[in-house]
Amino acid sequence: MEFKHLCLVRFKEGVVVDDIIQELTKLAAELDMIKFFGWGKDVLNQEALTQGFTHVFSMCFDSAEGLAACMGHEKHSAFAATFMAALDKVVVMDFPFVVAKPAPATA
Repeated sequence: MEFKHLCLVRFKEGVVVDDIIQELTKLAAELDMIKFFGWGKDVLNQEALTQGFTHVFSMCFDSAEGLAACMGHEKHSAFAATFMAALDKVVVMDFPFVVAKPAPATA
């Protein structure tokens, strides 16, 4: 079953977010167990709903073992220290991904 690693974050003042995203994209490209990496930035600025979180990052893995291998990898560990130091607030969730409505098949 596919596993997701999801992070909702608010960066500290003065952090160059583009540099963090560039490093995370590089890390995702280097680690084969990461099957998908994507990110986004909130555009509605509805504080009551976002609770101050501004960005979301998502990674997909083929299994819980792939997720564990990534979290334990030395490159992830090195980046995680930099990433966490740049954050003011974070929520992380790791979970098996249940598809309730599959994407339509493309011809």
